[in-house]
Amino acid sequence: MKKLSQAIALAGVMTAGLAAVSTAQAEVEVSASATVASMYLWRGKDLGNGAAAVSGDLTVSASGAYAGVWTSSGDTSWGNEYDLYLGYGAEMGDFSYDVSLLNYVYPKGDGAAGNPDDRGNTFDYADAIISLGYAGASFTYYKPIGAESDDNSSYFTLGYGLDAYSFTLGKADDGDDSDYTHLDVGYAYNDNLAFTLSKVIDQSADLDKGEAGVDEDLKVVVSYSLPISM
Repeated sequence: MKKLSQAIALAGVMTAGLAAVSTAQAEVEVSASATVASMYLWRGKDLGNGAAAVSGDLTVSASGAYAGVWTSSGDTSWGNEYDLYLGYGAEMGDFSYDVSLLNYVYPKGDGAAGNPDDRGNTFDYADAIISLGYAGASFTYYKPIGAESDDNSSYFTLGYGLDAYSFTLGKADDGDDSDYTHLDVGYAYNDNLAFTLSKVIDQSADLDKGEAGVDEDLKVVVSYSLPISM
């Protein structure tokens, strides 16, 4: 309940910020896009077991504050998914920052324990996110705060973008002595077509001894995105 209260309190603060922006009659922008990808890649993992994924998003923003929804055809374990998010970000010269709250929702997912009930609708699975950027480099920290989250789990990334290329080093800690590190290299051919190479480069599980771990095979993802006029 403590983590759930924290999530609700954070959501309340951000919602109040959005309301303040609306009161100030700031210009509101609405954006949307649709994406088809050859794989559902998430934190170095293929959540769809090789199946393609279709996703879309809708975001409303004003004066740095934003809120929206992202939906996907889902992964093998949890089924179809939609994520709700809200946050605030700004830039000051080469420096940028962003704070946000992300709630993962699986309306018809079976869940890890085979539970057919709705999952994630009340901040069962949510992340508080802080991101800092400077001159092409970035650091992002994800801290689970949902009711079903492990207090000791976390995920962070170090990234760098150079023209059409991007490099991301991510480290995931599940909080139960199970952690791994992955490296993603991306190339944006144009505004729509992008390619990503992803590989787990280190993990605590000993696969040679039969311990459960993360697939270390190189993953190649091709994605095509289209903006939707609003």
